Amino acid sequence: MKKLLVAVLMVLVVVFAFAKEKIVINSYMSDPAPRKTFAELVKMFEAKYPDYEVVVNTFAHEDFKTLLRTWLAAPEGPDVVTWFAGERMRYFAEKGLIAPVSDIFAGKKFTDFFPGSFESTCSYKGKVYFVPQSWYWWGVYYRKSVFQKYGLKEPKTWDEFLSVCETLKKNNIVPIAIGTKFPWTAAGWFDILNLRINGLDFHIKLTAGEVPYNDSRVLKVFNYWKQIIDRGYLLPNHTSYEWQEAAQFLFRGEAGMYYMGQFIKDVAPESVKNDLDFFRFPIIDAKVPLYEETPIDGFMMPANAKNKKGAIEFLKFIASEEAQRKFATDLGRLAAHIKVTPPDEHAKKGFTMILQTAGVSQFYDRDTNPEMAEVGMNGMIQFLTKPADITKILSNLEASRKKIYGVK
Repeated sequence: MKKLLVAVLMVLVVVFAFAKEKIVINSYMSDPAPRKTFAELVKMFEAKYPDYEVVVNTFAHEDFKTLLRTWLAAPEGPDVVTWFAGERMRYFAEKGLIAPVSDIFAGKKFTDFFPGSFESTCSYKGKVYFVPQSWYWWGVYYRKSVFQKYGLKEPKTWDEFLSVCETLKKNNIVPIAIGTKFPWTAAGWFDILNLRINGLDFHIKLTAGEVPYNDSRVLKVFNYWKQIIDRGYLLPNHTSYEWQEAAQFLFRGEAGMYYMGQFIKDVAPESVKNDLDFFRFPIIDAKVPLYEETPIDGFMMPANAKNKKGAIEFLKFIASEEAQRKFATDLGRLAAHIKVTPPDEHAKKGFTMILQTAGVSQFYDRDTNPEMAEVGMNGMIQFLTKPADITKILSNLEASRKKIYGVK
């Protein structure tokens, strides 16, 4: 009996000696290309750190946004989560639902890894809570072959843009693809129109809750937007389509343009990728400097993480030049790491566009209080379907702003 007990104990010792620590990561990278690249990054990490086993739970992007609050508020959450820089991150930091990750720098500074301009969007009260992985530009994407077929050139001004739309429409091509089944795509349009018409300072004040939604300058944004609605330039039934589904109209040559982030190339067929190009959203007011959207994606560590030590190790790896180069190269993104240059000509064009920009914002639902963002984006969808209701829509948004921000 004693021999049996000793043997069992020895087996248990061996099992525990070789047991790996688990790191649980919840990810929104559900599209095939980023999901594949992230899986390869995880394998690279496990090869370098064999004491760890990484478990990745992948969720559809929109489901992830809803579930994240539940995970962060639970008694025990995942060790690492994907998320967005800016207000979206700060919202959770302010509530104590995520933990600082400054330990990943191991005696170095944030700016030894990432641009100094990123630090404010990744920090809260002087502590870093967010590890940036990649960033990307937004632009008006089109197929070069379609533009060539109809003798179209990249429009520089709003009037030229409307002219391109009209030519496409006359040739039975939907001028502008958009899928608003989930409303953030509409927010992208609102952002860029507001930036082109009212500029970055106004945009920042609006998204911070400091400007009334029934301000005449906000109405001006919707009046420009209404021009393309009234002329029938938008994809019909766009509220039925997710952004990826709407992109198929562009890929098939049934739609001419799509204002979208660089990640549109993630879902493009290989046969189409080299035919895709983009241009900067056209100038509306020549007196307003050019501003662009450049969202930053990355990772956070929940305050209720079970394995914070393992989480920090994984985040150290994610912050490394090696890991950032892999992700950027595979997906054609711009890496957050300062030593990783744009991986291809497409990315170089996007990078150059941002360098020639007077300033950048993140994105409406990343710069705005989450409650206001939800109300605001729903209002934008309501406008796209019933533009005549704009006065009522803006009144409702203003009432929500006052309530959410405590404005009297």
